[in-house]
Order: sequence, then C-alpha cells, then structure tokens
Amino acid sequence: VSEEPPSQVTVNQTAEVKAVDAPVTSSESAVVTESTASVEVKEEERPELQKKTYKWNTKEEAKQAFKELLKEKGVASNSSWEQAMKLIINDPRYSALPKLSEKKQAFNAYKVQTEKEEKEEARIKYKESKETFQRFLENNEKMTSTTRYKKAEQMFSELEVWSCVPERDRLEIYEDVLFYLAKKEKEQAKQLRKRNWEALKNILDNMANVTYRTTWSEAQQYLLDNPTFAEDEELQNMDKEDALICFEEHIRALEKEEEEEKQKTLLRERRRQRKNRESFQKFLDELHDHGQLHSMSSWMEMYPALSSNMRFASMLGQPGSTPLDLFKFYVEDLKARYHDEKRIIKDILKDKGFSVEVNTSFDDFGSVISSDKRATTLDAGNIKLAFNSLLEKAEAREREREKEEARKMKRKEAAFKTMLKQATPPLEPEASWEEVRERFLKESAFEDVTLESERKRIFKDFMHVLEHECQHHHSKTKKHSKKSKKHHRKRSRSRSASESEDEDYHKKKKRSQSKSPSERSSSGESERSYKKSKKHKKKGKKRRHKSASPESDSEKKGRDRDGKRERDSEKDKENDKSRAKSRTESKQKSPKRKAAKEEGGWDTSGSELSEGELEKRRRTLLEQLDAP
Repeated sequence: VSEEPPSQVTVNQTAEVKAVDAPVTSSESAVVTESTASVEVKEEERPELQKKTYKWNTKEEAKQAFKELLKEKGVASNSSWEQAMKLIINDPRYSALPKLSEKKQAFNAYKVQTEKEEKEEARIKYKESKETFQRFLENNEKMTSTTRYKKAEQMFSELEVWSCVPERDRLEIYEDVLFYLAKKEKEQAKQLRKRNWEALKNILDNMANVTYRTTWSEAQQYLLDNPTFAEDEELQNMDKEDALICFEEHIRALEKEEEEEKQKTLLRERRRQRKNRESFQKFLDELHDHGQLHSMSSWMEMYPALSSNMRFASMLGQPGSTPLDLFKFYVEDLKARYHDEKRIIKDILKDKGFSVEVNTSFDDFGSVISSDKRATTLDAGNIKLAFNSLLEKAEAREREREKEEARKMKRKEAAFKTMLKQATPPLEPEASWEEVRERFLKESAFEDVTLESERKRIFKDFMHVLEHECQHHHSKTKKHSKKSKKHHRKRSRSRSASESEDEDYHKKKKRSQSKSPSERSSSGESERSYKKSKKHKKKGKKRRHKSASPESDSEKKGRDRDGKRERDSEKDKENDKSRAKSRTESKQKSPKRKAAKEEGGWDTSGSELSEGELEKRRRTLLEQLDAP
C-alpha cells in the first residue's frame, strides 16, 4: 500500500467523506470498490451521514481515535496490518494519523492492549468455570467427604461443568471440596450435638420426677416414657456418652440448687435469730431508758421483768448468745461508760457550783444532775457509782482533816506539856491547876489550847506522870543502896580469892602443855557447851524484851537494870553447874590427873574457877558503872 499524499489531510486534520485517489493494489481496489459501493448504498439510505467531519486538537487524541477505530472494527490482537487495513481504510478516522509509521505504532499498541484484555477475560472466564465446578461439587447431595475422585468422575464426567475444567485443576478443586465437606460435616455434627444437648436438657428440666437423687438408670426409663423424647429420632440417636454427661451436669445443677436452697434457709434462720437478738437488745434499751436497767443491775433482780416479755421468749432455744449473755454484755457496756459519764457528771457539778460533802444525800445530788440536759444520756447506775465515789472522796477528806486536827492537837498538847515541864520553879506533884494557872496565861502554848477542859486534862496527865516518876525514883534509890552494900562485901571476898586464883591460873597454864589430847578435847567441849547455853539465853532475853508492853522511859530503864542483875545471877549459877559437871567428867576420863592430885596435893580445876570468878568480877564492875 502506497503512502497517501499529505495533500489529502488538511492542516487542522480535517477529513471529508470521499473516494481515495491514491493508487492501490488489486486486492485493495476490490475492497475499496466494495466499500465505496456500501458507502453509496448507505448514503442513499441515510443521506444525513454522507458527510461527517472529525477534528483532533492534539496528537494523543488522534492516536486514541485510531485505536477506537480498530476496536470498533473488531480487529483481533493476532491480526496483521494487512488484515486490519481491509477493515479500517475506508473510515475517515484512518487519516487521523498522517504517517504510516504512526499508524503502525498505534496498531501495535492496540494489539498489546487487546491481548492483555483478552487474557484477563480468559482468566476471569476460567476462574468462573472453576468456581462453578467447586460450587457444583459442594452443593451436590451425592458428594461427601469420603467420596473418591474415580466415583465422582463416573457420576459427573458427562456434564459440561466437569469437562470445562482441566484435569489438573479439577483434582486440586476436588481436594479442596473434600476438605470443605469434611469441615462442613464436622460443623453439622457439632450443631446436631448442640441441638440434641439442648433438647435433652429441656426435657430433663421439664421432668418434675427427676431430682438431685435420681440415678442414670432411672432417668433412662423416664426418658423412654417421655413423648417428646420418643418422637425425636435425632435425639434418640444421640451419643450415649454425651447424654450421660448432659445428665450429670443436670444433676450437678440440681445439687447446686439444693445447696443454695439450704444456704438460703440457713441465712433466713440466722436472720431471724439476729432479729430476735436485736429486738431483745431494743428491749434492754427500753428498760434502760425507763431507768429500770442500769450498770448496777443484776440478773436475779431483772429476771422477772425480762422473762415476762415475748422478746425474751423468742430468744429461748436458739443457738449463739443467750438472753443472759446479752444482759451481761449490756451491763458491761454501761460499766465501760462509767469513766466518761463520771467526767460529764463532774462538769455538771462544776457548772452548777455543787460539791459533794459527807452529809450530802443522793436525792440532792440527783436533782442537781437531772437539771442539766447532758444528764439525759447518763446511766442511773453510773450516777450512783459516781456519787458513791465522790462521797468516799469527801469522807477521805474529812478523815484526813480530822487526822490533821488530831496531829495539831497532839503538837499543842506536847507544847503544853513542855511548857509545864519547863516551868520555873518546877511544879510540885501535889500542885493543882487553879494554883498554877496564872503562871502560864501569857504563854503561847497556853493560848493554843483554847478549851479550858483540855488544859485541865493535859495538866492532870502531866501531874500523874510526874507523880509516878517520883515514886519510881525513890524506890530505885533504895534498891541501889542495898545492892551496893552487897557488892561491897562480895568485892572484898573476891579480892582474896582472885589472888589465889591467879596463882592457880599460872600453874594450870604450865600443866596444860603436858595435858593429853583427850583432856584437851573434854575441856574444849565444856567450853563450847557453855557458849551455846549463853547464846540461847541471849536470844530468849531479846524475845522477852521485844514482847514487853510499852511503858514510860524511866520505868523501862529501872526494870531493865533489875532484870539484868537477875539474869547475871542466873548465869553465875549455871556457870557453876557447868564447871562442876566438867570437873566430874574430867575426873572420870583422866585417872592420871587424879593420881597427880593425890601426889602433889593440888587441883588444876582451880584455874577454871578463877576464870569464873574473873568473869563475875567483870560483871559486877560493869553494874557499878551503869548504876547512877
């Protein structure tokens, strides 16, 4: 095909419908003649289409118009340029692209695009055929998850839906369908199991004769007798294990309901008991508000009032706290409030300016307390206890005051006696109060004792003591004069004896070195026995001294001296006895000593006597020194 001259296309690329003058080949001429003939026929039939003008502002628009021409003429993607020319050469849009190279370039681009579109259409069509085949197998009633491929091929090979899919793809789709069917059947079995479970559960729930004590064998008989179960074939084909598990869960639910019912009953009973306790507590509050019950109340005195009330009777027989326990707790609580309420009572008394004295009555105290608003919350027993406490404190203060007055009075008496004792000249035992009264009028000790009767009493006591001391002093002087004479005679005798005793003592000392061990031990034993007896006597003296009744100082001293002398004389006698005993023992034990006495004509026991005499002399000297 020769290239068309450029003169045929205008500058603005305007084309008119007319015959082409360019030389063509024989085949092209035939096509042209046919097309011209058809165009002429069309022009005759439709005169309005004889002339049509196309305009393209850009080259891209012209190229797009050329592609649309190819598409309209149905040019296939595998067509050659010559085949396309036959279809498009007579169309004015053929001249949209002036150059042949541009036309071929647009033709090749059109072919590539058309090929892509055809491939996409083929792919979509193939996909649809596969999906149709898959849906066919999935929805076919003859298909199951266990159906083999050979059997399916025998059943569906003559169908178009089977043959339109290639063998390789068909096998893959068939495997996918089997997996889908297995999953579907499993889901259906699950749904059926769930449905049977719910149906059996509803039947068991509606059976009144099934309780938490019903056994599985009994339940099976009840199900066979149930019309709903008998009419349901799927339920009858239910798995036995599932049915047993469903029954067990139903029994557990019944047991749980039974346990919950028991707990509710127990809670109701506990609530009733708690309400009984609360009502009894309110009853105690009422008694307290009316003043019948207080912190000092006892169970025995309150029992008649408590037992006559129905709230007391409702408490009897129930476990937990008894009426006695609640009563005790209530009274303990009232007692626990004592210290706080006592502070309130003290504040009320302080505000009212009232103080509890020894002679204050409880009625006066109660009237003062009750006149205050704060007394409405106070317990009557605590008020009484507070009154008793304050009264005890008042009595203690009174006792302390009396003691202080007594101490002051004693001091005044002592001062008064001192005044009488220090009087110059000293008072005579036979003097009377009226005679000496004028002497002490200006003394402070006289003025401190305000009562004349007290002055007389103190004076009489003083004179009585003075008279007694004088009598005791005279008797003591007589005794001392007699004893001094006796001691003088004894002293003269003891001097001569002591000289001889000293000589005997020196001799004894020399001989004691030659004594046998047995003699030494006997003499040591006698000394130890003497010391022990002395200790026992001293202890007896101390006890007697402690147990003696209190007396005046002068009498006590005189008696002590007399007793001391008597004890000394008793000791001397005991010492003499112990020495005589030791002598006899020593004579029996040591015959050598006896022989020596016979030969020499002297006795070693004289040294022991001299020791006793020395002790005696020491005591007499001490007595003489102690004597006034």
